[in-house]
Amino acid sequence: MTSLKMITPLPHPMLKSLTRLVGTWNVSGEAHGQVTFKWMEGGFFMVQDVNLIGAKGIEFIGYDETTNSLRSHYFDSAGKYLEYTYRVSETEHIVLIDMPGVKGRFKGRFSNNGNTISGDWKWVKDGEELGYHAVLNKIMINHF
Repeated sequence: MTSLKMITPLPHPMLKSLTRLVGTWNVSGEAHGQVTFKWMEGGFFMVQDVNLIGAKGIEFIGYDETTNSLRSHYFDSAGKYLEYTYRVSETEHIVLIDMPGVKGRFKGRFSNNGNTISGDWKWVKDGEELGYHAVLNKIMINHF
């Protein structure tokens, strides 16, 4: 009799770069509110809860095999659906958007202790250049 071994999949190693985002962050600058990043059970997806003035939504970030990148799907309370690409390193937090009608990026830098991200959103929507400066300060580290 042949026994079948169950192989438990593991999250892609690229996802580990997102760990430094885990926690609740106060957002200030030209955007105001809070965002919280937490791992979904299993560690295959990070979930961001967005609670900003004028923008409330949820985002799921995971590894995309076809692009070999960290991709996200964002859904907001106004019915918008957006897709982003994440790049997180020891010093930078970069979020890219390239969808019909809107192209842009957030480029932020981590403070030395990793508890502050300061950066700028810049994008072009329907030919108009838009953007704002944002500062994120970590106020709570969630251990989940």
